[in-house]
Amino acid sequence: MKKPVLVIMAAGMGSRYGGLKQMDPVGPDGELILDYSLFDARRAGFERAVIIIKKENEKDFREVLGDRVSRHMQIDYAYQSLDGIPEGFSIPEGRVKPWGTGHAVLSALEAVDGAPFCAINADDYYGREAFQLCYDHLSNLKSDGDICMVGYLLKNTLSETGSVARGVCTLNAESCLSDLKERTHIISTVDGPMFTEDGKMYELLSPETVVSMNMWGFPGAFMQCLKEGFPKFLQEKVPLNPMKAEYYLPGAVDDQLTAGTATARVYTTPDKWFGVTYREDRPLVVEALARMTGEGLYPTPMWP
Repeated sequence: MKKPVLVIMAAGMGSRYGGLKQMDPVGPDGELILDYSLFDARRAGFERAVIIIKKENEKDFREVLGDRVSRHMQIDYAYQSLDGIPEGFSIPEGRVKPWGTGHAVLSALEAVDGAPFCAINADDYYGREAFQLCYDHLSNLKSDGDICMVGYLLKNTLSETGSVARGVCTLNAESCLSDLKERTHIISTVDGPMFTEDGKMYELLSPETVVSMNMWGFPGAFMQCLKEGFPKFLQEKVPLNPMKAEYYLPGAVDDQLTAGTATARVYTTPDKWFGVTYREDRPLVVEALARMTGEGLYPTPMWP
């Protein structure tokens, strides 16, 4: 079996943040959040990473990240573009929004080349344990439908500066995913985390709720599932919402779970997640990464 590959979704522009936040230095020596993911992945066992970007950003990624990291692990690039659609389909007039996370991962089909892979966001800090859990699962796959997800406790994923969207997980007795419900507006309050669907009525969520931060582990065969599902999405979903419909990775997983062709084992990590959803989050992330470096969890410089 081929060795697991890390697949990193980095084509988004971060509209709420106001710029290409994947390129924003946050570590003590100017490291990006992505540096920490690559470093943690490398010491978990990953030897190759495929970074999904917009073609026009390749020069920036190579200069700021790829050239120094590539001395320690293989870095390849894949390109997500709006015109990356099957023959016979067309882009709705006026559409500028990318096709979503499922399409992003599908863009890496050739680069992944049939290997099992871990898919993550470029602008999230996941912690060392998450990569180890995913790598170990991918190194011992039981079937072509043996998916895994690393989940986090909701209390460890909230932003102090605004609302967040989280996939709330329901697990069965075997710690496998039985339901994933997207909650698009979760806030932190003195009474605990709360969410709203209509902006008026709020409901409490347990701080211990397991949520998805979009860290998935897939057998190589899952790429074919994405390839088969994308035309169906274009045909059925896009006409209903031409400007904003997205082919989501969790939705593609749910299709396989519903069809009974896959299971998704959920590993829950106690690590705290960090991300820069809003520009106001940045100082908190800088402080946390500096503290972890001071505690010896990361070397300085990270890539000698």
